Amino acid sequence: MSTITRAIRACFHAALSLSAVAVVAQERTPIGAEKAGNAAGTIPAFGGSEAPTSGWSFGKYRGDHWAHKDEKPLFAIDASNVDKYADKLLPGQVQLLKTVKGYTMPVYPSHRNCAMPDYVVENTKANEGKAKIAANGWALEEAVLPSVPFPAPKSGIEAIWNLLMRFQGVAVDFQSISTYVSPAPGSDKGILVKAQQVFYFPWAAKGHVSPKSEGMVQAGVYYAYREPAALAGQAIVQRYYFGQDTESFYYFTGQRRVRRLPLYAYDAPLIGFENQLPADASYVFSGNPDRFDWKLVGKKEVYVPYNNFKTANPGVSTSDLLKPSFVSADFRRYELHRVWEIVGTVKEGVRHSSPKKTIYLDEDTWHAMVGDDYDAQGKLWRHKENGVRPAWEAGVCTSAIEYHNYDFVSGRYVADNIVAGGGQDIRVMLEAGTDARLKPSFYTAESLRANSER
Repeated sequence: MSTITRAIRACFHAALSLSAVAVVAQERTPIGAEKAGNAAGTIPAFGGSEAPTSGWSFGKYRGDHWAHKDEKPLFAIDASNVDKYADKLLPGQVQLLKTVKGYTMPVYPSHRNCAMPDYVVENTKANEGKAKIAANGWALEEAVLPSVPFPAPKSGIEAIWNLLMRFQGVAVDFQSISTYVSPAPGSDKGILVKAQQVFYFPWAAKGHVSPKSEGMVQAGVYYAYREPAALAGQAIVQRYYFGQDTESFYYFTGQRRVRRLPLYAYDAPLIGFENQLPADASYVFSGNPDRFDWKLVGKKEVYVPYNNFKTANPGVSTSDLLKPSFVSADFRRYELHRVWEIVGTVKEGVRHSSPKKTIYLDEDTWHAMVGDDYDAQGKLWRHKENGVRPAWEAGVCTSAIEYHNYDFVSGRYVADNIVAGGGQDIRVMLEAGTDARLKPSFYTAESLRANSER
């Protein structure tokens, strides 16, 4: 074969490769989801951002201004028909349906209207060939942020970093929320903790930053207890990083001092919830991913909590929302969506109370929608669910109430980020402005002490 012939063929194959890339790009959204619906027509094509109906402004109940607010359930899954829908359910969902009396899953039409700001899309494109996992196998070493670092993930850890870098603006502000722990067996009294909380993501501001930027923090967390009286005034700040241990500082009112909590991460139980809420269970999974080997299994179609407006309505009562064994089905909404399945197995020589986790990430947002935790004997222990709905003030989708941590051993469940009962809506913020909480210096022991002793 002549040199000229080889050159012509090389150019031809290169053109075919570029053409294939272009076709794939046309078939995918900018952050990696399949644009098309499924063959059965039960998952629609990606629709792009959908605005609220006229008259909405932050503070008004979002459900009144959603274009599909009058939809009725297509069907409900319960113990009598769970086997019929088992191929679209997860093990934890099946166990709930079969073992918890009265538990049902109302299934509604599916909608795909979660988009991203233009600058997140552009940074995602810029990540091609740049985003990189560190040599230690788990830290995010390189990326153009804010973005989805790996829109076409090739490994489980890449998909997990898409979860940790899911765009939620510079901050998510929880001015007044509650966490509920259902009663222990034999009791009729649950726990209701009221608090103020803020999540801060300094890398998410419009522009271009790297995980290597000086002093860059993955997330700052502030949580201040308001009720019950035994916890009122206590508070915590945390700083999560891209490749080092989490820093946690806790203010104890009785001692009037701040203490460092070096082990307040992973499976450590959060204070005030009777060991029912591990630190890394928030939003199905949070915190450093270094204790697990993560396997990317692939995609599947699953019924997941989506467009959960009713659960995030400040105007409903907690007694209507929170039932003894589960969040009321009158407020839950499930839709069929494609999700990425990731399995985490604890690394050799490392301990975790749940040595195996399965996590399912929404293809359109990279939020973790559902997950199952297994104990050391390989038995299903916990099932977790995280509702997602539009945050129109920021043009993205974010989490609503988490009706998660159904514990099959204790028979209890936890519902988090509740605004029912007179709380305030959760707000996504795109700019830090002059808000003192949206600065790295706010998430320090000194700042926590000063703010707590006022």
